[in-house]
Amino acid sequence: MNPEANAREYWLKTMLRIVDVPLRALAERRLKETMPIECLPGNEENRSSFAHLEILGRTLCGMAPWLEVKTVGEEEELRQEYAELARQAIDAATDPASPDYVNFDYGHQPIVDAAFLAHGILRAPRELWDKLEPRVRRNVINGLKATRSRKPFYCNWLLFSAMIEALLYKVGEDWDPMRIDYALREHEQWFLGDGVYGDGPHFRWDYYNSFVIQPMLLDILETVAHEDSWWSEMKPNVIRRAIRYGEIQERLISPEGTFPPIGRSLCYRFGVFQLLAQLALRHDLPEKVTPAQVRCALEAVIRRMIEMPGTFDENGWLKVGFCGSQINMAERYICTGSLYLCTTVFLPLGLPPEDPFWKDAPEDWTSRKIWSGKDMLRDHAVD
Repeated sequence: MNPEANAREYWLKTMLRIVDVPLRALAERRLKETMPIECLPGNEENRSSFAHLEILGRTLCGMAPWLEVKTVGEEEELRQEYAELARQAIDAATDPASPDYVNFDYGHQPIVDAAFLAHGILRAPRELWDKLEPRVRRNVINGLKATRSRKPFYCNWLLFSAMIEALLYKVGEDWDPMRIDYALREHEQWFLGDGVYGDGPHFRWDYYNSFVIQPMLLDILETVAHEDSWWSEMKPNVIRRAIRYGEIQERLISPEGTFPPIGRSLCYRFGVFQLLAQLALRHDLPEKVTPAQVRCALEAVIRRMIEMPGTFDENGWLKVGFCGSQINMAERYICTGSLYLCTTVFLPLGLPPEDPFWKDAPEDWTSRKIWSGKDMLRDHAVD
């Protein structure tokens, strides 16, 4: 098997290793029975109210593009199997009669993970919406609308409400353009320059530009920009800024496949690189960054983190940590369900196997080139 095929095989095998256990448990309606709730001691009761919607929304948010792309052979058989598991999981989580019915209407956290669920469906509308039974669609809509009873916090959370409304628009439901407009206008005010937005009025040196802000801005605008002239005018700037931030992300990956462990929510592991992965999926990579070097850079990160002992427990669930099992890396809002945002690094699996991302020969990434002594063009800011 050639190296390019090996790369895709490794990515797919790794993603399925992460998602298989929770998806099967939920599809069989035994998630609450079997899922551990690992978190900072003392938070177990609180986090158990939210962990199950978390694990569903975040798992589907990352794997959705792969579910949507038709391939061939064994991979196509796997895709169809997991697409069916995903639909069964959505049914189990949104059916009020299910033992695994998740919480949409208590506390603020469901606003977050209903948005990740909406994002996943938006990324795979054929497999995760069109093929749902009408009964399940109505249950999903009821769950999403239930989150409207609480206000999002004044930060990246505005985009969670906006993402929910974007999906409601996409599927022909009544939607609230004001929730979208408010989120977009506030984030425009929070743009700081050189591809970076503040998380609310203040700058925080973390990876929320990639965990939430820029991926959601891109996909919300792809869905609804044509409905408002100001949104349409905003869209090219959002794309240009995302490309610059992706350029920065690619440069952050060291020759050894590490990156700076800065800021909160590092237990999302390689979910840090959702935006770079999304740009690859969209064919929107920076001009001087090739698909092959992004593939190789991201794979180096994936290998460094996923192969660290302690990453999984004895039953195949992810353990809290950044690189291995590191409970003290967790914030109070982190639990087992939260960790599955790491799946967003696998967005390029939504590209077909013949795409240059997969078929081009391996290539060193920017940091590896520079630290090996290769003469490279200097970096510079983008207004």
